[in-house]
Amino acid sequence: MDALAGLLEGPRARGALMIRACFDPPWCVRVEDRAPLTVMLMVRGEAWVTPDAGERLLLRAGDLAIARGPDPYTCGDDPATAPQAVILPGAQCSYPDGRPLNGSMDLGLRTWGDRLDGSAVVLIGTYLCDGEVSGRLLDALPPLLSLPSEVWQCPLTPLIMEEIVRDEPGQEVVLDRLLDLLVIAALRAWFARPDAEAPAWYAAMADPVVGRVLKLLQDDPAHPWTVASLAAKAGVSRAALARRFRDLVGEPPMAYLTGWRLALAADRLRDSDDTLDAIARQVGYGTAFALSSAFKRVYGVSPQEHRRAA
Repeated sequence: MDALAGLLEGPRARGALMIRACFDPPWCVRVEDRAPLTVMLMVRGEAWVTPDAGERLLLRAGDLAIARGPDPYTCGDDPATAPQAVILPGAQCSYPDGRPLNGSMDLGLRTWGDRLDGSAVVLIGTYLCDGEVSGRLLDALPPLLSLPSEVWQCPLTPLIMEEIVRDEPGQEVVLDRLLDLLVIAALRAWFARPDAEAPAWYAAMADPVVGRVLKLLQDDPAHPWTVASLAAKAGVSRAALARRFRDLVGEPPMAYLTGWRLALAADRLRDSDDTLDAIARQVGYGTAFALSSAFKRVYGVSPQEHRRAA
């Protein structure tokens, strides 16, 4: 598993919100949905994305933006335009005074706004819930990032535009996978920029020693790894590996492994019906008790409480 694959292992869309928003100026929508990740792909016209804190961003046709939740922001034709609608958790929509929209801005299947042939068209994909593995991805991203069209041409735009308004069997699954592909393609391009600020462990994958060790840990977290066995695989001493790993990743090898194992466990608790014993074996803990103790120490809740909440 390479660095980007490991980074994107968790956030797979499941019933994600996918819409085509069409507007004429003046328009503005306030987003308070607390979603972990939202992708905005500008198809036509322009839009300003303005977070409550931080710098605003102008999107032109072909540009893409990714907003990391849960902080609110507005999207509109001008930063000075007052919001006309508010997006709330659970894909609920209301007027700014709290009255429900009751579908008044629906323009058809997965299409929303005030006019179908509006001068501004933006494709929006929102992950409605997050998994613990995706926490590594969210931690690696700024609150708001963008890829201008001059540095990245999105090959998926025509396909998404076609699929987003189709009503075929399994269409939600098709759109989920397209959203995943869009995120992967965008983040691959974003991390590849010369001035990219990738997380330390991501950048460390390029190191011939630490990169090999990270790949071993990500590929086989259930193996009973020790610093000595990892050092032997990497062809260096234990002291050299410990020092180099901490310098590049920011934490010791065993601390990184613990975080990776627990993140995988949290994701499997959410996405599968496997017993706690089975999950413990899958991620490298000898017993359910050992996993429960480590899980509660890190996450503050038991695995059972995490599963019920998910």
